[in-house]
Amino acid sequence: MRIVKEHDERRNEIITTAEEFFLTKGFNKTTINDILKRIGIAKGTFYHYFVSKEEVLDAVIGQIIDQEILRVKEIQKSDVPALEKLIVFLSQDNSKDERKEEIVDKFQMPENALMKQRALEGTINQVCPFLAEIIEEGKHQGEFRTEYPLESIQFLIAGIQTMFDTTENLSAETIQNRVLAATDLIFKVLDINPSVHPYDQTRSQLQTIFNS
Repeated sequence: MRIVKEHDERRNEIITTAEEFFLTKGFNKTTINDILKRIGIAKGTFYHYFVSKEEVLDAVIGQIIDQEILRVKEIQKSDVPALEKLIVFLSQDNSKDERKEEIVDKFQMPENALMKQRALEGTINQVCPFLAEIIEEGKHQGEFRTEYPLESIQFLIAGIQTMFDTTENLSAETIQNRVLAATDLIFKVLDINPSVHPYDQTRSQLQTIFNS
């Protein structure tokens, strides 16, 4: 007997199933038929919710970005200096989220290049404005002096992800040089006030972002 499900429940089932396939098989190799067979629905049912596989991808990425926004909002509530809030967000192990770790790992698959690109775009356009609010808070507290909070964090996020996503084939010296360059860049781009956050101490703190 055919099981009739509520609209949102069926839509979420398609998104969840598609995400599983994208992360294990790769976006390029996943077909709509894969999703249909796993759920047991007709092609017409799929097209009632989504016009294409790419639109399902947007929904999958949208859920990932929504989770990141919630994480930033939680960090914003903490009673610590703005710089520490940014470090908490940027540190790889701060969320303790195994699902996120799996997603980040699977993004490195060549078949998931589009997923990775869309996720970065979502982070830059939707998550970074909330991080910019943290930087604005830091400006009021005298921690940062950058005139471009949003653009600064957007450039930093894009650069950090690009330079540190794949380091498997790099020498230890190259990785360490990138860490030092990145920490120095963060200090300069945000124009961190050395009288509030001394350079050497802050540089050591920032390195926790890449060594976690």
